[in-house]
Amino acid sequence: MTTTPLLTAQNLHKAYNGKPALKGVNVALQAGEMLALLGPNGAGKSTLLQLLTGLFSPDQGTIVVMGHDMQRHPSRALASLGVVFQQSALDMDLSVMANLLFHTDLHGLPRAVAKQRIADGLAAMGLGDQAKAVVRSLSGGTRRKVELVRALLHEPAVLLMDEATVGLDPASRQHLLDTVRSLCHTRGMAVLWATHLIEEVKVADRLMLLHQGTVRFDGSIDAFMQASQGGDFQTEVLRALEKPSL
Repeated sequence: MTTTPLLTAQNLHKAYNGKPALKGVNVALQAGEMLALLGPNGAGKSTLLQLLTGLFSPDQGTIVVMGHDMQRHPSRALASLGVVFQQSALDMDLSVMANLLFHTDLHGLPRAVAKQRIADGLAAMGLGDQAKAVVRSLSGGTRRKVELVRALLHEPAVLLMDEATVGLDPASRQHLLDTVRSLCHTRGMAVLWATHLIEEVKVADRLMLLHQGTVRFDGSIDAFMQASQGGDFQTEVLRALEKPSL
């Protein structure tokens, strides 16, 4: 039995100053699924995330989130998305609580509900004592945890993570990965995890390889290895990404 994807993107094209960044990319995310989007810097990962989050419009193609077309009904589509961008979007001079309340206000959550979700989210991340801390005083790993708490406050169906572990130490990176992976199981969220780090993708359900704006592979890691030439995972990923474009 097939189920309707929570997010679908079909035939996405995007060019900047005449130079193609995406060339007919398709994406589908099912409930409870973690898709790792892997590619080198310049592959088109950030462009894809910018389109999926509504920051830019595709030159061609459609994006649908929970049945809502991104271009026709952007507010409805965006209401079902949680996003952690590569660059921090927190106000560094505000407290953790002020940052999180600003987010819940944008989504129209009643203040009592907002405060309870914030308390629960911070506690789940081991940050229950950080609500009054000014963001600037926090470590990079702690800020990332706060950003994840914020992204989940409105209980999105789809979570998009754009190079979210950049600048984190290995322990913080692994904790963030484990936390996001568990959310797929406990909340049934669909997660798109964009990264250029090969070691981060092994916890995912599916692997998508993106290079020079085109999808080189989309499927399970087992299927990828079965179609490989017998090398280890990292070697085969690099080999797939080094193939010349058609």
